[in-house]
Amino acid sequence: MVLARVKTPCIGICSTSIGDEVCRGCKRFSHEVIDWNAYNESQRRLIAERLEGFLIQVVANKVQVVDAALLETQMRHQNIRFDERQNPYCWVFKLLEAGASQVQPASYGLQLTHAWAEQPLVEIKDAIDKDFYALSCAYYERYIAPGEAQA
Repeated sequence: MVLARVKTPCIGICSTSIGDEVCRGCKRFSHEVIDWNAYNESQRRLIAERLEGFLIQVVANKVQVVDAALLETQMRHQNIRFDERQNPYCWVFKLLEAGASQVQPASYGLQLTHAWAEQPLVEIKDAIDKDFYALSCAYYERYIAPGEAQA
């Protein structure tokens, strides 16, 4: 089985250059942003899998994918760029980034969770991004920062 190359998760909004330990754009750690080009594919894949896992967790808390095939069809029909190899919950975030104010969840095979059912999708998108960043920061503080202090 040949695995596809891992593309950089960079979205061109890097906050590590202003001192953040976790990028507000791609949610990678500052050392991962700096060292990305030196990493081998397995190292890049570990980072991509961590980020995908965090995003799935955060999106699934707010939006349920009830029809992944419909979501994929609509994403293609609307020409929204997404990585079809990723979990459909990652596609949801791409959809919301592309135009949350214009999305009718049911027509994309989505359903809002009970706690978020009354919230506008623009606010849900912002909450997802905020929670994704918070989860990345928490992971960094718990597992990465203590090791850096000892080094």
